[in-house]
Amino acid sequence: MMTTPITAVIVGAGHRALTYASYAKKHPDELRIVGVADPAEIPKRKACDMFDLKPEQCFDSAEELAKQPKLADAVINGTMDHQHVSTALPLLEAGYDMLLEKPLAPSEEDMWTLVRAARKHGRRVMICHVLRYAPFYVGIRKKIEEGAIGKIINIQTTEHVSYHHMTVSFVRGKHGNSRHCHTSMLLSKCCHDLDLIAWIKNDAAPTAVGSFGSLMQFRPEMAPEGAGQRCLVDCPAEVEEKCLYSARKHYLDHPDRWSFYVWHDLQHIENPTLEQKEEALKREDNPYGRCVYHHDNDVVDHQSVNINFADGATATHNMVGGTAKGSRSIHIVGTLGEIRGCLEESRFVVRTIDPSPGNEFREEEVDLNQGGDMHGAFGGHGGGDLRLVGDFVRTLRGEPRSISCTDLEDSIYGHLLCYTADRAMEEHRVVDLPSVK
Repeated sequence: MMTTPITAVIVGAGHRALTYASYAKKHPDELRIVGVADPAEIPKRKACDMFDLKPEQCFDSAEELAKQPKLADAVINGTMDHQHVSTALPLLEAGYDMLLEKPLAPSEEDMWTLVRAARKHGRRVMICHVLRYAPFYVGIRKKIEEGAIGKIINIQTTEHVSYHHMTVSFVRGKHGNSRHCHTSMLLSKCCHDLDLIAWIKNDAAPTAVGSFGSLMQFRPEMAPEGAGQRCLVDCPAEVEEKCLYSARKHYLDHPDRWSFYVWHDLQHIENPTLEQKEEALKREDNPYGRCVYHHDNDVVDHQSVNINFADGATATHNMVGGTAKGSRSIHIVGTLGEIRGCLEESRFVVRTIDPSPGNEFREEEVDLNQGGDMHGAFGGHGGGDLRLVGDFVRTLRGEPRSISCTDLEDSIYGHLLCYTADRAMEEHRVVDLPSVK
């Protein structure tokens, strides 16, 4: 077992990769960042400043990095979704283990290409399914492992994507058009949730999926009468002032909420003013200034998934975009009882059947927040972000894998559920899952 820090190179120095890499700032005895590869100068320079990297530690691409003598134990791959496989393949061949942002691949074919490459080269790849590491979901999984509710009959998960998250990412943002981002809404946003279902129901494989969904709200015919193409340019004041999705309301009145997306084009300015931000939103090429009803988005804004398992158990996942409050909830029913809770509260209830006189059920509340910040020093996603990185480091050092381990082989079923559900929705039929090879 290793005792020296694991060394890693950042590939794709965007928001997510830098979040994962920040573990090295908090735990320098466990992880050390020794390089960065990114074709864009500004994020590359940001990574250099953050980790005190020298010019010889900086590269323009994964391919360039792979051609150099191996300079680290691992890679933190935070490239765009459709670049995951193409950047991973040469680095796996070059001998790097990898922490790979989700989804692991935009298609089933690409997923199997990556799986085969990892097997061929004997590399460890962990997928960033950070919700497995949130104390909320770990606590639920442990209760199930203990047999608290017996054998699982049904799992119900729900993700409500808030109106501001929906529009910044899946209407105006980089995940709004499947032709550009190469992923569906379900794969991009809900591969976490379908992975959780497969992880929790780990005693039987999923066998068939049905799904329905559509783009119902963010369409031209839903626009307020008289709405323009750009909120701050040609939308009449009386329309823009009443619109819930005005770019002014979302991004100027809340300039810090989604800053790493919305103000990407201003990152060369250290502290841009509101006036500069307003001018940026007015530019013709800025997608965040466009009307949400007159955009080029084509991904669904709601989708329901039904899953059947080999042992007869079932599961459902409902994703609804444009809700007043973002949340994730889960309800698991077993032969002895049920578990129900909400991630944002970091608290769940275990109810077990009790037919004794005067009773109906027993109830135990499990509070994993304990009055504190559920994110705390462990980052977002219910505190899962940096716990994931810590587990990746410990795994590479030869320590036992955790209950949450997101090894590539463990992530196959969750991704297959995404690909199959989208096919079921498009083809209006129930689709059988392929067997895991």
